[in-house]
Amino acid sequence: MVFSLDLLFEAVLFGVLLGSFYAAVSLGLSVAFGLLDIPYVAHPAMLVLGAYCTHLLSGMGVDPILSGLLLAPAFFVLGVAIYRFYYETFEKRGSETGVRGLAFFFGFAFIIEVGLILAFGVDQRGVEAAYIGSSLELGDYRIPYRLLAAFGVAIALTVALTLYFSRTFNGRAIKAVGQDEGALRLMGANPVRIKQLAFGIATAVNALAGAVLIVIGPVEPAMDRLYIGRTFCVVVLAGLGSMSGTLAAGLILGVAESIVLMFLGASWAPAVSFGLLLLVLGVRPQGLFGR
Repeated sequence: MVFSLDLLFEAVLFGVLLGSFYAAVSLGLSVAFGLLDIPYVAHPAMLVLGAYCTHLLSGMGVDPILSGLLLAPAFFVLGVAIYRFYYETFEKRGSETGVRGLAFFFGFAFIIEVGLILAFGVDQRGVEAAYIGSSLELGDYRIPYRLLAAFGVAIALTVALTLYFSRTFNGRAIKAVGQDEGALRLMGANPVRIKQLAFGIATAVNALAGAVLIVIGPVEPAMDRLYIGRTFCVVVLAGLGSMSGTLAAGLILGVAESIVLMFLGASWAPAVSFGLLLLVLGVRPQGLFGR
């Protein structure tokens, strides 16, 4: 393909929108893995579960994004229950927590996938909304409203989480719990309850992120496998636990994928996330925005 500034601009434009979507679906992992150091490999499966729950509410006439907001409290409770089980079974014992936890969350992801197959089959499911299938025309460019919706959700979630973690006691405690639990106890906070709260927040974010996932396109039960590499790439690239860094890293990945897709072809695009992940781990393990 002949290089063109117009094509490059188009690739960057759509890369920014795609990257905002990657950031939205990675924010929950940034909390669970980045701040709590929990090997939450079931994160993409929870995204797909959120997407299917959104599909059910959307079938009742509820807007998909609103469905994600309505599902957030239920997902918060689910996240609290998951962490409590994880803590009592693995973390409390303190031996080989990482390996055993990894196996637990892989198994949990598999259970979600099988459950969705039994409940919905293997066919793709989608949602309907006025902004799905229509585009904003800017000169020669047509920007899908569904990507603009993902961009708006990513910005809103990033701002909300950043303010919560920086302006509230519990938010600051969540940022501190992975670094020094002893100091946190001296401040009168229970580290287990703080982690429980944080994991609940990470799971609640997945409800809204799952709604964005199904707004972008139809979903199927095994779709979580497509996002394992991308979400971990965004979180590691950002620097573990950085919300604003997660947004920036998502944009970087989105632009890189979009440029590779446009100039080298679709077969190369999936390799971008793993390539960036290996590069960052080799050159700057703490991430671009980590300390």
